[in-house]
Amino acid sequence: MGFWQSWRGWREYRGLAPEWKRIVFYSESGQDWHFFEPLITALTRDLDRSVTYVSSDAADPGLAQRHKRLRAICIPEGLFLTIHFQVQRAGVVVLTMMDLGNLNLKRSIHPVHYVYLFHSMGSTHMVDHADSYDGYDSFLCVGPHHVAELRRREELQSMPARNLFQFGYPRLETLMAQAQQHAERPSDSVPTVLVAPTWGPDSIFNACGSQLLEALLTSGLRVIMRPHYQTRKRTPAVIEQLLAEFGAHPRFELIEQMGETGSLFRSDLLISDWSAMAIEYALGLEKPVLFIDLPRRVRNPDWQALGLEPLEAAIREEVGVVISRDRLSAVPEAVRGLLQDRAAFRARMTGLRQRLVFNLGRSVPLGARELARLADQQQDALEAMLHGGG
Repeated sequence: MGFWQSWRGWREYRGLAPEWKRIVFYSESGQDWHFFEPLITALTRDLDRSVTYVSSDAADPGLAQRHKRLRAICIPEGLFLTIHFQVQRAGVVVLTMMDLGNLNLKRSIHPVHYVYLFHSMGSTHMVDHADSYDGYDSFLCVGPHHVAELRRREELQSMPARNLFQFGYPRLETLMAQAQQHAERPSDSVPTVLVAPTWGPDSIFNACGSQLLEALLTSGLRVIMRPHYQTRKRTPAVIEQLLAEFGAHPRFELIEQMGETGSLFRSDLLISDWSAMAIEYALGLEKPVLFIDLPRRVRNPDWQALGLEPLEAAIREEVGVVISRDRLSAVPEAVRGLLQDRAAFRARMTGLRQRLVFNLGRSVPLGARELARLADQQQDALEAMLHGGG
């Protein structure tokens, strides 16, 4: 089934008129649709541009969208997706997929301009491989940290300068807007703590989940446990053990639904480790974060060569406090301390947002216009080449 569906999708894309290949989005998973949707809507509705959306996930909500300026095609993973990338004709291709050219999906043999859309506010040079971003021509950068990191990588590798567009982060804007619709929790209520770490052997639930949850619940706090989906996939016994210990507690709640947002607004504070979600939580919801100091997630052992501290490390003391693993008994008191002066914390987050994020409140129209500009630039270059002018 997947083979033939992939073949049909590949054939459908090849048969598109050139107009539909000027701006193309590619999604590995339906989980990325909410990153693409604002830009696609702005391009099709506001700029009247034709867009083709290619996804490898048959359940991607983007495939069900209907608009006269949008074509949606499913090409599942496999042989024909690999071929599609290798011989794709397109002007601009927008992706959230890292490592273009490093694995099985390569750059096209034809002149395609690849644009990377960040799906996290985190830095590029520690949690990802050193060359994860080398295969792109343009970047829709979240803030000054992305520009500094990518430029430094270019210098160290003697790479040509890419187009680093000062974009922003629409997801943060959405969180801010949604937060305005939720009434602030009364300060005299029992604080609710959201525990949402990353995954792996050095993440909170795997390394010290039982001790942390016991400390929180024993002190009278409410706890929402929100494991990363990879924890359920890779180490389900960790979740089951914590459920066996705390599942019956009246102030304990487990949430595993992907995309669920209610827990963000119902909580007063986040406890995390190295999850980039902590940045969004603090800046978007203006709520503090308590970090359990566990080993860094490092895929690039040479990250220090850039001479730049990753945002997810630099921001920790500005949005909360860091508690070592051997001081978990001190966490409840630290939680209550962080919730003492909420107005002052909100004021600090306002200033931090302005410093760290481009174009707050207007990123989408600016990003859509930049993609349209790049598509026009590609089309002009193609026509010049066809007419002997380049």
